Formats: sequence, structure tokens, C-alpha cells
Amino acid sequence: MTSSLTRTVGFIGLGDQSAPMARAIADSPYPLHVWARRATSLDELRAGSFTAESTPAGLGAASDIVLLVLRDDSDVDDVLNARGLLGAMMAGSIIVNHGTGDPEAAIAFAELAAERGIAFLDAPVSGGGPGAEARQLATIVGGDFDAFTRAEPVFATFSASVVYMGGPGSGQVAKLLNNALTMTNLKNAEDVLAIAATIGVDIGAFRRLLASSSGGSFVMQALGDQIMPQIAPHLQGLMREDIEHFADAVSRLGVDVAAVRERGLAGAEGLLSAAELVSANIDR
Repeated sequence: MTSSLTRTVGFIGLGDQSAPMARAIADSPYPLHVWARRATSLDELRAGSFTAESTPAGLGAASDIVLLVLRDDSDVDDVLNARGLLGAMMAGSIIVNHGTGDPEAAIAFAELAAERGIAFLDAPVSGGGPGAEARQLATIVGGDFDAFTRAEPVFATFSASVVYMGGPGSGQVAKLLNNALTMTNLKNAEDVLAIAATIGVDIGAFRRLLASSSGGSFVMQALGDQIMPQIAPHLQGLMREDIEHFADAVSRLGVDVAAVRERGLAGAEGLLSAAELVSANIDR
């Protein structure tokens, strides 16, 4: 393996949140190799700051650590196996899944990679596109601790916080719990904002108050800042998927999460109306 300052990083997945992550790595001392299903996705990166690879296998052969930011576990499986990434990587290298997925799938990926002497980390991120742009994401990591310590400097290029949670799958478990809190907190924010508007409270002033008081929360401040009416319908779909991921994974562990699931879904359902309420009052 090369030193931490020269380790070659491979990156697959250039979306709204992941493209800024790749740009952060491109601005670091790490050589960056990128593969994208659509060549136009590479336009998200600055010319000359990376090497484009024609296949995931080619990227794997050129990289000491590969970061994946894909839609779901089926896409991770496709890239690892059908597209040859896992088979092309050298023993001692690291694969990281930054997407949110099933903890059981993370364990299975780690076991499959270990057969080839490769470490697999489940390391979902939290903070959304704005957090990625600001290089202030929270990266939540499960898997082999030695691999974590080797990968952590790469994560630090786009993260304000990098937290090791434990063995394979534990990063995904923590991310799902985080998402459940976000969505149930969202429902609280929606309910209280609706009450405040009904009784004539100045919503803009109320949000400024909450920014520095005990009733405030990350999701309350995100409404009107990161969460605007234009993107709320898209976020609703992602939130519904997230809460179902949470409910399925935790239920398999024998825990009844029906009430949390119901409140989380209600939070997703009310997102657009809450975003519209805050947006209409934000400049008062």
C-alpha cells in the first residue's frame, strides 16, 4: 500500500451529494480515478483533477481504496460483481459504501470482500448536498477497525465528523437510527409550526428564536434553508424509502418499531406543506 498522502482513490457515483465529495478528494493530495455510467456525469468534476476509467474493473485495478455512492444495495452488488470491481482489486485494498442500505447486506459484502483479502466498510454519510458542498458531512463507519484508520484521512476531505461505530453493518444501523430521528423530529417541527401559524406567530422570527434555543433542531433549521418547496417532493420519496429501510432492518432484530415508522412516514407526508409554510414567511 502507498502512504496516506499518495494513496490512489477510486470513486463511483456522481450525484447531488456525491459529486461534491469527489471534488473534495480531487482538491486533496490523493490521486483520484472516477468511473461513471454516463460520461456527462464527469462534467461535475474539474477537468484535469481526475483520471476517468472506462470500467469499474479498470478503476479497481488502479485504486487502493474505492468509494461507492450508489442508489441502493443492488447497485453496489452490480458494481462489485457483475462489473468486476471486486475481482480487479488487490488484497489489502479497501472498498467503502457511502450509500444508505441494509445492515445485513453490508455484512454480506464484507464477508465476500474478505474472501479476497479486501476490507469492506459501510460508511453512510449524513448532511445532504449542502453538507457535501461545505465539506461538513458526518461519516458513520462500520467494519474492520484497521481499514477504518487507513480510510479516515480520505473521509476527512469531505467530513466534519467521522465516527467509527463498530463491526460490519454497524455504520448502516447507526445511519438508519439517525434517519428515524430526523423524520420523527420533522413531524414534531411540522406540528409545532402549524400550531404557531394558526395562532398568528411570526414564523420567521420564531425560527430565528429556535436557532439558539432549546426547542431548536437541525431539521427545523433545514426547513426553508436546505429544504425548499421545489425539492420537497423528491426528498419525500427518499424519506419514505429511508424509514422503510429502518423498519425492515430493526424489525428483523426483534424490535417493534411500528410507532416510530408511523411517525416517520407522517413526517415525510407533511414535508411539502411545512416547507411551503416556512418559505412563505422566511423573509418577514
